Amino acid sequence: MPTENPTSQVVTGCHVLGADDLGDPVWGHVSQRDPGGRGVWLKSGGRGFDEVSEDDVSLVDLGGNLLAGTGAPPKEFPLHTEVLRARADIHSVVHVHSPYAIALAATGAPLHAFSNAAGPFADDVPRFDEPAGLIQTSALGAAVADCLGDARALFLVGHGIIAVGSGVATAVTTAILLERACRLQLLANSAGGVLPRLRTPGKRYAHAETDYYLLRTWDYLVRQVTARRLREA
Repeated sequence: MPTENPTSQVVTGCHVLGADDLGDPVWGHVSQRDPGGRGVWLKSGGRGFDEVSEDDVSLVDLGGNLLAGTGAPPKEFPLHTEVLRARADIHSVVHVHSPYAIALAATGAPLHAFSNAAGPFADDVPRFDEPAGLIQTSALGAAVADCLGDARALFLVGHGIIAVGSGVATAVTTAILLERACRLQLLANSAGGVLPRLRTPGKRYAHAETDYYLLRTWDYLVRQVTARRLREA
């Protein structure tokens, strides 16, 4: 389990997502399982990813009750609490309204793993098709967790995505790579479509399924955010 301060992990994850333009504009959240088992550290509602500070991160228990911090948890906290309840192997959940992922999911087409970005999703991305709107009950959160299974990410059709990981770094990077993979597929579709031989599920980019690959990407993304902030200071 990650040992870094969970509040700072969530803040950094939000800033990386903001730099990659995955805000909508204040919707979406990042969470980190509490190392002490008390619940989950979660971005509060009402703040864009790029402007999140430690004051915007709160600790809630698995029932959504505020344990630390001052910001009210987002209405969709069950997306985080129920997935973390179901998956002991993961410690972070990201929910974003990423436009290319929303668009691809709306077509009904599966994601084809024909790029490095799609490597972590070689077995396709499951789809939660229930027309539920916000996932703001434990029952809906549990249904999402069941649909996710042991996958790295999930299309919330007509809504957005969730991505999960061993920590904020891998969950955020997974969300970013999924958006890039969806964008590439939509670009390919606009130019005539993905070749049949590239539509077959396969481990063409097996190296991209490892945390090592994700963390190298994460380190670069954090360096970019840090450099940008230094230039703006």
